[in-house]
Amino acid sequence: MFPKFKNRPVVRTVLKALSIPAFGLLTRLEIKGAHNLPKEGPLLVVGNHFSFIDPVAFVRMAPWEIEFVGGAANPHAPIVTRIIPILWGYHRLFRGTGARGALRAAEQHLKNGGILGIFPEGGNWATVLRPARPGAAFLTTRTGAPLLPVGLYGFTEVFPSLFRFRRARVTINIGEPFGPFKVTASESRARRRQLDEIGHEIMGRIARLLPPELRGHYSDDPAIRAAAAGTEKYPWEHKVEGEVKGEIH
Repeated sequence: MFPKFKNRPVVRTVLKALSIPAFGLLTRLEIKGAHNLPKEGPLLVVGNHFSFIDPVAFVRMAPWEIEFVGGAANPHAPIVTRIIPILWGYHRLFRGTGARGALRAAEQHLKNGGILGIFPEGGNWATVLRPARPGAAFLTTRTGAPLLPVGLYGFTEVFPSLFRFRRARVTINIGEPFGPFKVTASESRARRRQLDEIGHEIMGRIARLLPPELRGHYSDDPAIRAAAAGTEKYPWEHKVEGEVKGEIH
């Protein structure tokens, strides 16, 4: 699942070290709730996904080495935010395929006591909170790993602010660990319904860590929920990421 770099631990150590001055230089970063960070895994770190910078924020936040599950193709991301995931290495999944290979690798990592970052919404096509795809719920039920919710906000303003020679105010808000969950149904549709219910619980926990105006479908305000209508539509519902003339590349 990873590009095969012999010096991966060295590369990760360097990237982690560079993330601290980089965030200090380019943003006004505040980390809240650092006392909620567990000392060790297994652990599934889950957060909202509004910006291409979100995985880098996880790296900056984490006191331990963290693996990732993420989309295989990000053609619209700024080049720097495409290079860093490649250097770091992650379990690449093609959205719309079921991503069994990436999920199996992630499952094994958690069963081995590892720590995994995943963005349950499945992409960053909107800037308000949306319902989860089933991946995060699947992994917690399969492995018994607890979840650590993280709210990320302000990151969509990083590049626009830099163009104005300003530093954006960004926040990493870390909540209390919760879970794990179990699926009890045996029939496939009933299992999917239970996974969706777990997904709603996950997103609800993340929503509490975000400003009210960003909570989207998980807001208590009907006007905010109404404004978020349409953002829940999954772009890869009826197509495959990276599909060209019927082939995945």
